[in-house]
Amino acid sequence: MNLPGENRVAVITGGGTGVGAAAAQALDTRGWTTVICGRRLEPLEEVAAGLKNSNLSLAVDISEPTAVDELFKSTVEAFGRVDLLFNNAGIGAPPVPINDLSVESWRDVVDINLTGTWLCSRAAFDYMKRQTPAGGRIINNGSVSAQTPRPFSSPYTATKHAVTGLTKALALEGREHGITVGQIDIGNALTPLTRQMTQGVLQADGTTREEATMSVSNVAEAIIFLAELPNDVNVPQMTIMANEMPLIGRG
Repeated sequence: MNLPGENRVAVITGGGTGVGAAAAQALDTRGWTTVICGRRLEPLEEVAAGLKNSNLSLAVDISEPTAVDELFKSTVEAFGRVDLLFNNAGIGAPPVPINDLSVESWRDVVDINLTGTWLCSRAAFDYMKRQTPAGGRIINNGSVSAQTPRPFSSPYTATKHAVTGLTKALALEGREHGITVGQIDIGNALTPLTRQMTQGVLQADGTTREEATMSVSNVAEAIIFLAELPNDVNVPQMTIMANEMPLIGRG
């Protein structure tokens, strides 16, 4: 089992705000070394300034293979190994009908949410297989939208549904190497990207209503639970959600 105080190294994508930042802070309190990455360095450095343990902040576009390779190379050069990858980075597209959505917007979402998750997992597998001791854990940030989509969300929903398939395929592939792969689906954690839910969000019936949210710290606690399980124990898919959000049943 991973215990506090060991040299445990976590890579967190989308680590500058929201769930990623909260996960980095929570892991830091448990003694983890953290590598946080995102497209903009300034918010990453703001998060890093509040961490107590060794850490590294890197501006990375995870849709670029060479950038991802450099991310993991820099991590291993700095800290010697990779024990955890939290594939958290993700974006959405404008909430418009499919015939009004540009191909470029579709590709942007696919590049980050799906290709970026695959590229980071690919690099993590490479190092986790070869390091001593071998193995590690990957947690993919899915979404409740994969099973219950919002209106006008085809790129986001499609990529998050694909992430579920990727999680299952990699969980199978990682078994013989001590690499455990699972997924967390998050519903209505209060972050800068979801703040509009407290003011009103479009519903499937065409109305606009406020939705219940939960603290992002609750998600961070779930990440800690998953991250510190023994590598021979997996939670293939976890859902954590604001209890009163209109997801289960008819709202």
